[in-house]
Amino acid sequence: MAKIELTDVSITFNAHQQKRVSLKEYLVRRLYNRSVNPVMRVHALSNINLTVRDGERIGVIGHNGAGKTTLLKTLAGVYPPTTGTRVVEGKICSLFDITLGFEQEATGWENVLYRSYLQGETPTSIRGKLDGIAQFAELGEFLNTAVRNYSAGMLMRLAFSIATSIDPEVLLVDEVLAVGDLAFQNKAQARMRELMSSSRLMVMVAHDLDAVRRLCTRVIWMTHGQIIMDGSPNEVIDAYVTTVTGKRPVAA
Repeated sequence: MAKIELTDVSITFNAHQQKRVSLKEYLVRRLYNRSVNPVMRVHALSNINLTVRDGERIGVIGHNGAGKTTLLKTLAGVYPPTTGTRVVEGKICSLFDITLGFEQEATGWENVLYRSYLQGETPTSIRGKLDGIAQFAELGEFLNTAVRNYSAGMLMRLAFSIATSIDPEVLLVDEVLAVGDLAFQNKAQARMRELMSSSRLMVMVAHDLDAVRRLCTRVIWMTHGQIIMDGSPNEVIDAYVTTVTGKRPVAA
């Protein structure tokens, strides 16, 4: 059984107000005993209570900066809650930022092993998946070369092939992935459909409202780090569209 439960979860970041401070600004502010680069508190999530049960398909919608991706990364364990508790039961497959963390000087094969171990595979379990990952990525002899020589498309194809090689119980998806050329995109979309149907539960962040209606059994609407509506896809999406556009959606 897979399960997600967030109880009074808040995420707060410390962020500097400026990315860079010039030498002149530094000297002037130090002269007047002012903070060189003040830190501000960013409340990314506020008091989130969410329970997702086995079999559910959750869509998360809202404006840019609403906290959708932060929520997804909290579920994945990337961001530990500042306050509150997070419980996720089941093997997680996270499909976001999938190209981050590759060892640039290592070969494609070596990165397959590194990334697979991070996803919970063992030397025994990954052995039977290596050929499938290689065939799906379609990189051939490039797998024997350092990934620093890969194009952005090649790296994305390898990352996607590795990330989707596991059998997830909890599937976390951030937006629709555009992977490689048209032929490979068709393969990737077919693989995504397989993962979505085989996972025990899914949480998907998307701006494609039609896809959310089609794929999800329940939708969450977020704004300013809070859940403001949680219900059936048609109910929540129609309310969101009405608020954003000022017009009620026309029934299909």
